[in-house]
Amino acid sequence: MYDVIVIGGGHAGNEAAIASAKLNHSTLLITGNLKMVSFMPCNPSIGGPAKGTLVREIDALGGVMGIIADKTTLQMKMLNKSKGPAVRALRAQSDKLEYPREMLKLLMNTDNLDLKEAYVKELLVENNKVYGVKLETGEEILSKSVIITTGTFMNAKIMVGDFSKTEGPDKQKASIGLSDHLRALGHDTYRLKTGTPARIKRDSIDFSKMELSPGDGFIHHFSFEKEHLRVLDKEWPCYLIHTQAKTHEIIHFNLNKSAMYGGQTVDGVGPRYCPSIEDKLVRFADKERHQLFIEPESREIDEVYLQGFSTSMPYDVQEEMIHSLPGLENAVISKYAYAIEYDAIDSRTLWPSLESKIIENLFFAGQVNGTSGYEEAAAQGLMAGINASLKLQGKEAFILRRDQAYIGVLIDDLVTKGTKEPYRMLTSRAEFRLLLRHDNADMRLTRYGYQLGLINENRYQNFLEKKKNIEMAIQTLLDNDITPTEEVRDYLEKNNLMGIKGKTTLFDLLKRQDMSIDIIEDLAHIDLSLSEEEAEQVDIYSKYDGYIKKAINQAEKLQKEHNIKIPTDIDYFKVNNLALEARDKLNKIRPLTISQASRISGVNPADIQMLLIHLKKYET
Repeated sequence: MYDVIVIGGGHAGNEAAIASAKLNHSTLLITGNLKMVSFMPCNPSIGGPAKGTLVREIDALGGVMGIIADKTTLQMKMLNKSKGPAVRALRAQSDKLEYPREMLKLLMNTDNLDLKEAYVKELLVENNKVYGVKLETGEEILSKSVIITTGTFMNAKIMVGDFSKTEGPDKQKASIGLSDHLRALGHDTYRLKTGTPARIKRDSIDFSKMELSPGDGFIHHFSFEKEHLRVLDKEWPCYLIHTQAKTHEIIHFNLNKSAMYGGQTVDGVGPRYCPSIEDKLVRFADKERHQLFIEPESREIDEVYLQGFSTSMPYDVQEEMIHSLPGLENAVISKYAYAIEYDAIDSRTLWPSLESKIIENLFFAGQVNGTSGYEEAAAQGLMAGINASLKLQGKEAFILRRDQAYIGVLIDDLVTKGTKEPYRMLTSRAEFRLLLRHDNADMRLTRYGYQLGLINENRYQNFLEKKKNIEMAIQTLLDNDITPTEEVRDYLEKNNLMGIKGKTTLFDLLKRQDMSIDIIEDLAHIDLSLSEEEAEQVDIYSKYDGYIKKAINQAEKLQKEHNIKIPTDIDYFKVNNLALEARDKLNKIRPLTISQASRISGVNPADIQMLLIHLKKYET
C-alpha cells in the first residue's frame, strides 16, 4: 500500500508527487505517458504577470518548477520593469522538449517515488473515504490518500471547425470514466474550454518584417538556488507582429466555420484573459489590430509558436489567416491550432487544504479545479502534496493567507468563490500585492518550506544570511545621518542629483527616486556589502516604506478576522437572521474562518455580524 497516489503527470501532479515523496511518504505517480510529464501543450513559457511570482513562491517553499524553468530557458525577461515592484514579473521562454526531460529525470531520481504508465478509471472508496484507485485494466492499487491532477484530460474533446474527437492535448489519450465516477461520488463537474495556436516552421518565416523582442540577457532566475540557471551563448529571440485588416476580413467571413461559432455543440466556457483570435474579434470589435508574438519552442526543432493566435477554425481557413500576417506570407504550418473541451470539478467542494469535503483523503489540484496555466497548476500541486502528507501525519493543514502569498489568493478564490471559466492568476486579484512581490518570495515563505521539510539546512542557512544582511543594512541606513556639507553638495551637483536641505537619515535619503544603494554608499563612505538581490530588497523597502507599512496594518486587521475560526459542523440553519442566500452559500462552502466567509459572493456584512453573534453563543 502506498501513502499517496497522484493521478496525472502534469505540472500539478509532479509537484504533488515530489513534495509527498520528499516528506518521506511512499508515493506513486500514475500518468498516461511518462515522456509527456510536465509537457507544455500550449505556450512554451513559464511566468508572466502574477504567474512569475507564483513560480518564485513555489521555489521558496521547496517546489521544483523554478529549478526546471531555469535549467531549460531559451529567453528570460523581467516584465513591467518601468512600473512599481508590486507588478514586476519574470517570464521565461522554455524549451518544450528539454523541460519534460529534465522533469522526468528529477522524478526518476526522487526517493520514495514510483512511476507508472496507466489510466485511472475509478477511485476505491468506502464510507466516504478513499483507499486507492482502480485502473482501466481492472488492477486495483491501494493507498492512504489520492491526489487527482488530471488537467485537461477528463472527457477531453478536440475541436477544429465542424470536426471533433475524444482526445487529450497533442493527440494524447483522454481520461474516460473518471469524471462520471466523481459525479457519482457527489462531485459536480462542468465543462471548460481552452485552445492553442498553430506551430510554424521557422525557416519559412521572413523575420525582416517583424519587430525583434529580445530577452534581458539571462540576468534573472526563478529559483533562489541560482546554480540551476543555464546560461546559453545567446538567448533565442521572440518577434512581434500585428493582425492585419485582411486577417480580420478572413476571420469574419469564416466565423460560421469556427467550432465555437459554427453551430458545433460547445459546452465549455473559454478563458476570459486568453481568448481565441475569433473570440477577440467578436468581443473587441473596435480594435483595428491585435498583437501577436513569434516565440521559440525548442533548440531541437525548427518550429515556433504563434502566441495570441489560438483558433478552432478549419485547417484551410487557418492557412489563409496565417498567410495574411506580416512575415508569414509563405509560412509552413507544422501543427494546426485546435480547441479542447474537458471536465473540471466545482472547486467550492474543496477545503482550503484542497482536500475534498465529500471524500476524505481525496485531494484535487491543477486545471481539474478550474484554473488555467502551468504555474497555477504547479502551485496547487505543491500545496496538495504538502497537505496530503500533513494529513497522514495527523497534523494541521498548511494554508497560506491572502496577505502571505499569491498561492493563498489563488486557493482562497477557488474554494471560496469558485469559477465558471478558466481561472488565471492576476495581480489585480491580490489586495496585498505590494507585500506579495517577486523579489521577496523567499522572505515570505522559505521558513515555512524549511519547517515543512522541503528546504534543506544548507539552503535555509543561506536564506538566514541573506535576511540578516538586509536587516543590518536597513538598520545602518536608519542609524546614520547625512548633512549638506560642502563635500556632499559638490558630489550631488557633480552627479546631477537633487540637493538636501538639512540633516537626514540615509534611509530617508534612499527613498528619493534619484537615489540608489551605490550612490548612498559612495556619498556616505560606507560599505553595506550587499548582493544585487539584497540591495534591491533594501531599495524597495525604503522607497515604498509608507505603503508597505499601510499594507501590513491592513493585513493585520484581516488576520484578526482570519483567526476567528468557524467550526466545520456548524448548522447554518440555526443561525438567526441570516439571509437565505447567505445561509445556502455558507452551508455549501463551509468556510473555515470569518475572513473566508466574508469573501463569499452573496454573504453581506450583516450576515457576518449575525454569524459572529452566533459563534459567541456557540462557544458558550
